[in-house]
Amino acid sequence: MTPASRIHPVERWLWPILATAVFLLLWHYAVLWSGTRIFPSPREVELGLSQLTHRGVLYRDIVDSLRRVAIGYLAAVGAGIPLGLLLGWYPAAEQTVNPAIQLLRPISPIAWIPVAILFFGVGDDAAIFLVFLGAFFPIVITCVDAVSNVPLIYRRAGSNFGLTAPQVLARVVFPAALPQILVGLRIALGIGWLVVVAGEMIAVNSGLGYLIIDSRNSGKRYDLVVGAMLLIGIIGLALDAVFRRLESIKPVRWGFRHES
Repeated sequence: MTPASRIHPVERWLWPILATAVFLLLWHYAVLWSGTRIFPSPREVELGLSQLTHRGVLYRDIVDSLRRVAIGYLAAVGAGIPLGLLLGWYPAAEQTVNPAIQLLRPISPIAWIPVAILFFGVGDDAAIFLVFLGAFFPIVITCVDAVSNVPLIYRRAGSNFGLTAPQVLARVVFPAALPQILVGLRIALGIGWLVVVAGEMIAVNSGLGYLIIDSRNSGKRYDLVVGAMLLIGIIGLALDAVFRRLESIKPVRWGFRHES
């Protein structure tokens, strides 16, 4: 039994709720004691977000951000997983392509913003392209490492049962590597969510990133700035929780996970 499994179900919710309540209280009294007229209180943030909700703006911005992330991320998954599996399966191909990957990988997706605007203009395509770049390389590298870490005996066993090389890759190697691949997918989604917010501050005119920069520039509405920041964190937490649930599903846990 793992330490996480010994946590009482009530405690899973009680402690996060208490921590959130303490955070909100500290925030409220910090604003009150400092006497600041710039940084908003939790109540002011709530009122500001309520205004945007009633006008339908907040919902539209959230949907636009999620849509851009979904398209760019799924494109990265569709291109990155097959490429990563092939490079992991054929070491010679991996050695050939790896220098180019290692050259491009350290370049921050934010640095690609001028290039994205040059290629795609100001709009959705530029932001989606940035999300794709942010998620693509972590997915490829994780898949290569995951396939490389699958014990050779797994491949030999599949071959002994008469499976062809593509069948061994699809039915033996990929399931064995899946837990590690899911970790890479989770990391890539987090990066994609960060990148889309940065891209929306420059390359588009909607989304949570645009809401932050527009609220700052038009009227210095820091209640909306902070509110959008909190929403970004909450949505990111929810997306991460979805992947944590996927990692706990039994069919994907047989790879290298051993529980006592």
